[in-house]
Formats: sequence, structure tokens, C-alpha cells
Amino acid sequence: MAIITYLTRIVFDDGALGGIGAEMAGAGIARPLVVTDPGVVAAGLLDRLVDRLPDPSLARVFAETPANPTEASARAALVAWREGACDGVIALGGGSAIDLGKAVRLMATHDGPLADYVVTAGGAARIRADLPGMIAVPTTAGTGAEVGRAALIVLDDGAKRALISQHLIPTCALCDPELTHGLPPGVTAGTGMDAIAHGIETFLSPTVNPPAEAIALDAVARGWAHVGRAVADGGDREARWQMMMAALEGAMAFQKGLGAVHALSHPLGALAEPVLHHGTLNAVLLPAVLRYNAPAVGDKTARLAAAMGLPSGGDPAEAVESMTARLGLPTTLSAMGVPAPCLDAVAEAAMTDHCTATNPRPVDAAAYRAMLAEAYG
Repeated sequence: MAIITYLTRIVFDDGALGGIGAEMAGAGIARPLVVTDPGVVAAGLLDRLVDRLPDPSLARVFAETPANPTEASARAALVAWREGACDGVIALGGGSAIDLGKAVRLMATHDGPLADYVVTAGGAARIRADLPGMIAVPTTAGTGAEVGRAALIVLDDGAKRALISQHLIPTCALCDPELTHGLPPGVTAGTGMDAIAHGIETFLSPTVNPPAEAIALDAVARGWAHVGRAVADGGDREARWQMMMAALEGAMAFQKGLGAVHALSHPLGALAEPVLHHGTLNAVLLPAVLRYNAPAVGDKTARLAAAMGLPSGGDPAEAVESMTARLGLPTTLSAMGVPAPCLDAVAEAAMTDHCTATNPRPVDAAAYRAMLAEAYG
């Protein structure tokens, strides 16, 4: 039996930010907490949002989202929420700001530490529906967190864990590709490969959900065809539109679950030093994971290759390695500065990550350690 649930309100087009007032009314938000980060502020995007709010004087801003959101930063944002008597969240940024916004609305209505709501500890059943409204406004085309049911947070114990519930999906995803125009090439490349990795992993997941599988494959095709153009020309309107759609689609397919790439990138992303970009990690890990999973995915390898525009018999793992290099991203964990002594602990941590359960091939710590060694270079 397949049980399929989709998803939330999505407003998608160039200039969509202009409708923020109507979406706030629909979500029941009058006094928003705007959750964002210093990079978004420096780029002038916060000003663009605030200028379009019905009454900017009613908004509070928390602009200190770290690269990998933490429970401590969620508590700090909750202080701003309470000081402003806020009644909803507007998350403006990439996946970090959006995930932090999800955590804040959870903490605003639920008692206890975030560890109580971690999915692998049975936390999903504890997340109620009475969360305040939330509008997610992505400024990158990668994570798709604007329609994701998860918030990935580094908890107080240092572990990066997932809070997962249908109730955490934002009330509205307001997707305006114009907000990504002019993103630096490195950010465009890393987030673009994140979107592609989401499409690939969800497509290969063994969970039965044909609609999500079709969406995932379309995400791969769109992302693969347009990521190079977006990196080469930050103002390429068509490429930016297509990449934001690929990111959205990749996350719409999260209903199928992810796999070993994310099970590994989550503990790597929890490292205090160096601070590692999630999408770039996924790009670096993906070839080794694809090779490991190949015996378990049947004809999906050929279908994936076709979506990527590869010739008959083309190898998606080799193509990902080549694309990552062409986009100017590091191609190994060592090039990213990952310290070799941490790899054993990362492999062990991956075994407790929720994404391990939906990897297409059973995996143990030794297999994870081998994939890490291959990706380390």
C-alpha cells in the first residue's frame, strides 16, 4: 500500500515576492519574525522583503542564522519572537534560515529541548498541528527547504539531527527566482549540485511513490541542463528560473526519503571546524554512493543517465565528478579540509541518521567508511 500526501501552497514566478502581503494574510500572520542571515542582509534582499511588508513596523528580524543552524541560535531567535509578540515566521534565505524558522515555530508552541522531537527518537509523533503560520522565501536554488517537512539542526550535544513532520512544512513557499540573480558562482554551483543530489537520491530511494519519483527525475533533468548556465551567468533569467524549479522539485520528492549521501553529509555538516557547505558535500559524496548503490537499483541507473543527457551506457557517477569539477567545486573531502581522523566517527554517526533507512542498498559502518575513503581522495 502506498500512502501519498502532497504538500503545501506554492507561489512560483519572477516577481512573486510582491505578493508577500496577500500570503501573510492567508497564513494568518500580522506580526512576523523574519529569520535570515548576514549574507542575505548584505545582499540587500532583506530590504527588498521589508519594503513589501504590509506594515514593516510590526516585523522583528533575527539575522544571525549560522551556516549550519543550531539549537542555540533557535533559542536566540525565540527571544526575538517573544519580544516582538510575533504570530508567524517569514524565513528568507537558504536552507539554514528556513530550517531555523521551522525550529522557532516549533519551540514557540512546544515545550522541552529539540532533542524531544528528533525523528529517530520518535519525535515526529510529538509534533502537533498547532504551529504558527510560516512563509518560506528561498534566496538560493538548492535545498528546497521551502517545501520540506524536515528541519536539520545541530543540537546542544553537537549532533546534527532531523526534526520531521508534515506540520513543519511551511504554510506557503514563495519562490521568486529573481532573488537568486547575481548569486556568486561558488554558491550557485554548490546549491545547484544540492538540488541535483536531492533529485538523484530521492529517485533511487526504494520507497513506493511514483508521483514523487517522476518529480525527482524531472528535477535531475532541469538541474543538470541549467546549472552550468546559472554558474556562468548569474543574470541568466531562464537558467535561474529552471534551477529554482529543480530545487523545489527535489524537495517535493523528499517524501520518498534520501539515502547514504545525506546520512554522511549530516554528521560532516555538524563539524565545528571546518564549516562545510551542505550542497558541496553532497556533490563530493555522490559518486562514491552511486557506485555503492549501483547493484541495488536495477534499470534506474540507465533512466538516471538518460535524464542527465548521457549517452547510452553513460555512468552517472563519472558524470557527477566531471560536472562538479567543471563548476569549480572541490571534488574530494580532503580538498574541502575535512580532517581524516574524524571519518570513523562520521561513519558511525551515519548509521543513526534517518536517511540510512531509505538507502536503496543496505549499508553498515564499514561500508560507510569505505565510501568516505573513496570520497576523501
